[in-house]
Amino acid sequence: MQELLRKKMEKQGYHFVGKHSAVKICEYAANGLRDKTLCYKNLFYGIKSWKCMQATPAVGCDLSCRFCWRIIPEEFDTKWNELNKTSWDEPRYIAENMIKEQQRIVSGFKSIADTDLKMQRWKEANSPMHVALSLTGEPTFYPYLSELLKEFHKRKMSTFVVSNGTLPEAIERLELMPTQFYISLQAPDSKTYMNVVRPKIGDAWKRFLKSLEFMSTLKTRTALRMTLVKGLNMGNMDGYVKLIGMAKPNYVEVKGFSFVGGAREKERGLSLFDMPNNEEIAEFAHRLAESAGYIETDEHKLSRIVLLSRDKNSKDSRKINFDKI
Repeated sequence: MQELLRKKMEKQGYHFVGKHSAVKICEYAANGLRDKTLCYKNLFYGIKSWKCMQATPAVGCDLSCRFCWRIIPEEFDTKWNELNKTSWDEPRYIAENMIKEQQRIVSGFKSIADTDLKMQRWKEANSPMHVALSLTGEPTFYPYLSELLKEFHKRKMSTFVVSNGTLPEAIERLELMPTQFYISLQAPDSKTYMNVVRPKIGDAWKRFLKSLEFMSTLKTRTALRMTLVKGLNMGNMDGYVKLIGMAKPNYVEVKGFSFVGGAREKERGLSLFDMPNNEEIAEFAHRLAESAGYIETDEHKLSRIVLLSRDKNSKDSRKINFDKI
């Protein structure tokens, strides 16, 4: 990795693991250790925020999404180069060292564990029960993703994988499924897609559509994650409904864009006023649910996100059963 890029990411709290993986504690995991507000995954799916590890087995990305809070290397006259590899770190090595880095990060919170609850959560945080492979980059770049998921499942950890859908062949190759598989749904049509995600590959939209088709066949819980930006991708409701009908996910997460981190770079062309508020997200989610035939299920107002469920069974079974991991 370019040294400039590594230093910027380390300053932002990334802990690198091996040649191409990383861990970073999220705001809500830290909040859980401080006995503050927990994240939407806790509300929607029953995941203990302080026991959740935010990570990636591949830090590079083939999109340049305008709303993304993460670093886009080209904005600093550099680029990802760590994925041009002939060798990859072993899945067991990645899993073990991700957990070690998470423990190292969490160790700093012991000093604020001044109540019985905080101390109990700190102890629990040293044995994460969930990993969200969503930190940055595209996790399906890692060719041994199934084996990595197996390593986490052997440790009785639930797994969420969030993909941008540009590698349908990698999704098709998965022999072991995560507990929940996501694809980011950032646009309702090809024109909006090109403007919003700014792909670095020419056939990204075609690949994305193929990934949505694969999603409908996956033998695991599935979800589409939307990040909505006012004036950018909140139009063409019929387009979104068509794509949801193609993927048939168990869940759709309708979330508002936040003007933080990399999204504030002037090259992105966004501002604080492009953030939809809770009322706008709720209204959009309501119309989407009615049009797509989904059920409005829950809302996490602090994150400005509404959960839609495909049917009553999905709604009733949304909480993760860790005994079945």
